[in-house]
Amino acid sequence: MTTDNNDAPQHALQFGGSVWFRAGEQTLGGAQRIALLAAIGETGSITGGAKAIGMSYKAAWDAVDAMNNLAGEALVIRSTGGKGGGGTQLTPRAQALIDTFRAVDREHRLFLERAGAAVARFTDDWQLIGRIGLKTSARNQLYGKVSAIRRGTINDEISLALPGGETLVAVLTHESTETLGLAVGAAAVALIKASSVMLVADDGTPERLSTRNRLRGTVSAVQRGAVNAEVSLTLAGGAVVTAVVTNDSLAELGIGQGQPIVAAFKASSVILGVTA
Repeated sequence: MTTDNNDAPQHALQFGGSVWFRAGEQTLGGAQRIALLAAIGETGSITGGAKAIGMSYKAAWDAVDAMNNLAGEALVIRSTGGKGGGGTQLTPRAQALIDTFRAVDREHRLFLERAGAAVARFTDDWQLIGRIGLKTSARNQLYGKVSAIRRGTINDEISLALPGGETLVAVLTHESTETLGLAVGAAAVALIKASSVMLVADDGTPERLSTRNRLRGTVSAVQRGAVNAEVSLTLAGGAVVTAVVTNDSLAELGIGQGQPIVAAFKASSVILGVTA
């Protein structure tokens, strides 16, 4: 997908994109994974390949396992120990995949150049097309930009600034932060299941909750079921967050359209995704 820099209007707009190979509904890999395959072929080891493209050792091994599984056949063959000391090599299928990717990527970039020259607002529209085409089982999909990354011993805490000024926090592993290429200013989509969202009455008193995320909004829709109800609230920036609560909770909180409400959910309940 594409990126632009609103803080530097004196520069011409830059646009770009990347090619991804898919196997059914599963993504086999894109530029980074193909680069890893090529680096493994050149260095003869996963460790060397990871180092060559700036990827962690664990992330590289996980990527190789994922590619082998999704391809339905071996792309990378590993051997350890033995008389020759072990090693890693690419299969002919992997090499063909690299060659095909590079050829398609060249044509793809020529397409982007032509489209960028012919279509007004190409950069912004191409980004938006990628986001609205996202398919996921999570009811809540919130777009934002990374405003801070706080690294811990095992996990990273990612802060995502939403268009309305709210900040959402997610907890990811170091490997996930690296794999997604997250950095301050990067665009990302937060996914939260409706069942993970709790509703708290916004009566002006501080909430005493262990949940890190608390987004204030106004109830815009209530749909009752036999046991549960689906409540949607609109945030300041126009984004909508939906929660599933019991009918008893709905009655106890006195929830109705137009009522101010707080949507609360744990940072561990947030999944972050990025466009390629």
